[in-house]
Amino acid sequence: MTNGLNLKLKIWRQKNQSSDGQLKDYHVKDISPDMSFLEMLDTLNEELESNGEEPVAFEHDCREGICGSCSMVVNGKPHGPERGTTVCQLHMRRFSDGDTLVIEPWRAKAFPIIKDLVVERSAFDRIIAAGGFITARTGSAPDGNAVQIPKEHAELAMDAAACIGCGACVAACKNASAMLFVAAKVSHLSLLPQGKVEARKRVLDMVKVMDQEGFGNCTNTQACEVECPKEIKIENIARLNREWIKASAAARDV
Repeated sequence: MTNGLNLKLKIWRQKNQSSDGQLKDYHVKDISPDMSFLEMLDTLNEELESNGEEPVAFEHDCREGICGSCSMVVNGKPHGPERGTTVCQLHMRRFSDGDTLVIEPWRAKAFPIIKDLVVERSAFDRIIAAGGFITARTGSAPDGNAVQIPKEHAELAMDAAACIGCGACVAACKNASAMLFVAAKVSHLSLLPQGKVEARKRVLDMVKVMDQEGFGNCTNTQACEVECPKEIKIENIARLNREWIKASAAARDV
């Protein structure tokens, strides 16, 4: 008698961006509850390949919740039903024998599907290239207390810097907004003295590129915060808005 899980999978299959896609049914048997979700997909792909079928394409890298590449929606939830985790950290013990799992890619105009569960997320890279950096010469690591930073600011900056750019916030938002992602990147630099030099230019440039990439607007449903695997707070969006208003006002005065 086995303690493994028998599951029905409904997985989005799409050959490329220009082709139509559809949900296709699969079954996996005797899945260990201790497997990660990606290991379960590995098991399915091994079976498909042994039968001469094309495996399901999905992204992965670190499998430790660090890289943010394992982007997929499980039963309508970006990264699955577990709060504060990426899908690679989701374990099969979260599900029950006989469950049906619907597995889809991120759904957003700015994240076109490459194949199956793989989407093109280079829009985030272009937003970062527009301003997600500092030009101050920092040199080697200074002594811990050489630059005086209020503890509250340091903690808020570290919390914002935890964003891994996975895109779950976009997938969760009914408007496909990237505001939480951009807010996290702007916040963690605007709170630190090293980021003050180009703070105004940074926020204006990053928001401009975000809009150009086709992301929607934020309407404060808080779905992004709920589904973020690093639990980035929407208070960062408020900080982004304040920074943008100040920078816009200053630009008009020039």
